[in-house]
Amino acid sequence: MPAMTQQNPLLKNASGNESEGLADFAAQLSYEDIPPAVIDRTVDLFVDWTGSTLSGKGHKAISVLENFAKAMGPSTGPSEILTNRCTTSPLFAALVNGAASHISEQDDVHNGSVFHPAAVVFPAALAAAQQTGASGEQFISACVAGYEVGIRIGEFLGRSHYKVFHTTGTAGTFAAAAAAGNLYQLNTKKMQHAFGSAGTQSAGLWEFLKDGADSKQLHAGKAAAEGLMAAWIASENFTGASKILEGSQGMAMGMSSDADPAKLLDQLGERWCVLETSFKFHASCRHTHPAADALLQVITQHNLQPEHVAHITAHVHQGAMDVLGPVTQPRTVHQAKFSMPATLGLIATHRKAGLTEFASIFEDPAAMSFLNRVTMEFDEEIDQAYPKQWIGKVTVTTHNQTSHTGVVQEPKGDPGNTLNRDELDAKARALATSASAVSTSELDALMARLWQINQEKTLSSLLPR
Repeated sequence: MPAMTQQNPLLKNASGNESEGLADFAAQLSYEDIPPAVIDRTVDLFVDWTGSTLSGKGHKAISVLENFAKAMGPSTGPSEILTNRCTTSPLFAALVNGAASHISEQDDVHNGSVFHPAAVVFPAALAAAQQTGASGEQFISACVAGYEVGIRIGEFLGRSHYKVFHTTGTAGTFAAAAAAGNLYQLNTKKMQHAFGSAGTQSAGLWEFLKDGADSKQLHAGKAAAEGLMAAWIASENFTGASKILEGSQGMAMGMSSDADPAKLLDQLGERWCVLETSFKFHASCRHTHPAADALLQVITQHNLQPEHVAHITAHVHQGAMDVLGPVTQPRTVHQAKFSMPATLGLIATHRKAGLTEFASIFEDPAAMSFLNRVTMEFDEEIDQAYPKQWIGKVTVTTHNQTSHTGVVQEPKGDPGNTLNRDELDAKARALATSASAVSTSELDALMARLWQINQEKTLSSLLPR
């Protein structure tokens, strides 16, 4: 065993070759290596991401970043910002598109890594593909590389990491570097350098939740942009740490107390994490979804009206308490999406928690009344299953003291309870039109193109300017 791992009890089972192994996979992956089901799923995920990105148009945080790109970046360039249809450098396009896709809380999630891959992989890959003139096949291959790398790093970092760090901002930087590096045709050594530069920039802290701050969008945007930067500078022979993940002063040592190096290379190229990725059905933090589905089950089965409900207990895993617990009295729409009482209030009142319902929640006294009628309770069984499985369980007590329990093993959108292509198409269209980002005719043309993106000869601008 190398001396490095002997000095590192946290990573005593590391071989010392984990960073290199992931880099080799990301550098070498080509379209021919990828099973058809994985290609199809990646197209589905891209369609879903595009809708989420367009829904970011007009949000204050995204407008600020658009202005930042105008002030600090070039006035034109090879890569497009979808929300304002401007072109700029790949760096600034990745920044804004990454942030925009993460603001409506409808972008995808991988359960086991608690990571939102789309928000970092697609912005970096689209920007680099438009810069390099890559084909649809090359674009999809790069995106698969990004998903596989980022998800494994999220799993490797473990639950202790997620308690403080937003994995999309940390593992996401590697995912973006893998995707962009594949398009920049980095060899294994240069990809390893890109990972070194990505890891040393990785950041994203949960403290923003207490203030309802805009940092979550910054995490995704910066991860996409800095991963792309790490790949580009590696193509110019800029070097980075060779063991940034498993090294004695690497990422796990600084950001985790339960890192598991075996998860980095396990079944790489055989187990496809893309197929494990979930779509988000409700427009809220994923930690609310299991309970939301369980509550929907109860109120539908028993035809409960909001006025019937005295109290709701959401039985949850510790991660949900860590992320949702700080939001006790939401003050913004985005903060409401990280509130279990607000989300369940919408479900109880409207039987849905979509963009429309959240947009008017503060003018919705029936839904807001649930802020004092919902509590979260730690559940050992649910916690043991997490994060591989996100079980939903609620206990609903009515005013006549009747108690009903609902349990959902797989929330809507999980691989075993997924959205089909008709549902994904409808979701993406609803998201794209929610902010008036496209006209009806533009949307029809865009959707037809997105569903065939892997057949494109080049990824020229997706939207007319």
